[in-house]
Formats: sequence, structure tokens, C-alpha cells
Amino acid sequence: MTTTSSVAPLRWRALPGATRVDFASKLRDLYQAPTDESAFDSLALDKQQTLLLLYRRLRELKLWHVVRSVENVYGEGGVGMNFAAWPVILSTLRRRPDFTRLFANHRNTAGGFYERRRATAVLHFLYVEGATRSWAVHFDLHSLVYSPISAWRHVRYEALGGVTPDWRMIGESLA
Repeated sequence: MTTTSSVAPLRWRALPGATRVDFASKLRDLYQAPTDESAFDSLALDKQQTLLLLYRRLRELKLWHVVRSVENVYGEGGVGMNFAAWPVILSTLRRRPDFTRLFANHRNTAGGFYERRRATAVLHFLYVEGATRSWAVHFDLHSLVYSPISAWRHVRYEALGGVTPDWRMIGESLA
């Protein structure tokens, strides 16, 4: 994936077949789209790139299967998505040694999980309790739990400095 400003929006039919299969029924209804194809094709560039970054990272961690359907995607002023999850997500994340609950909760959330084995482009899951449990996952640019240096960078740049990464910053950190 290229992270330069010359990146053009993608089309559903240009995605690899395996990606389209993995997206099957997960994008339909996103922004009221009737099909996965129309949903993907209607996304702005930042949302397409964010979706692909999250998909690749979650697939790499063998977590894409817990996403039931994508409800919202954002790639500017933060890089993440809101999604409906299959019921196994909570038990799956609790059993994973590469995720922790330490520092993973935010205000107005019931809980969360933080990726612990990366210094940059770190996955952060959050959930809110209600009639149904609502899930979100986003990338933090620097980790709070990987090392004291990465924690300092997180606090300095993201918490105090107000830096919210965009999809280009996360893409470069994952490269």
C-alpha cells in the first residue's frame, strides 16, 4: 500500500478476491449501502485506506473473524472503526497474551483491550454496554504499555499534544 498523497480511491472490483470474500456481508448497510461493493466504492479515500489497514492488521492477528459488520470508518483525526462484533470477541481478547486491559478503558466506555507487543500503530479496542455491546477499534500512534519511552511518546504527543494520527501516519508505522 502506498501512503503518498497521490493515492486514488480504490474500486471494489480492484480488491483481491480474498479481500472481497473476507468483506462479504460486513460492509453492506454501511452508510445505508445496499451491497458490500456499493459501500466500499462510496467510501472516501481515507475511509478505504483505514478499512484496509484495520483489515490487514486484524487478519494478521487472526481477529478479523470477530467483526460481524462495520458500522463506521474514520481515517482523518484518528484511524478506526465502529463495528458489531460476534459474541466471541470478549472471551477471545481476554485469552490473548498480546492484549491487555491495562490503560485500555476510556471515559464513557465499559472496557477495552490494548495491544501490548508493538511500540507504534497499536490496536486499541473499546466497548460500551447498552441494549447491545457496541465495539470500536482504532490505532494509537504510540503505545502506552510497550515501553516507558513509547508511553511517554503517547502521553506527550497524543494525550497532551492532541496529535491524532491519520491513515498515512499509521500506514507508515506499519510498513
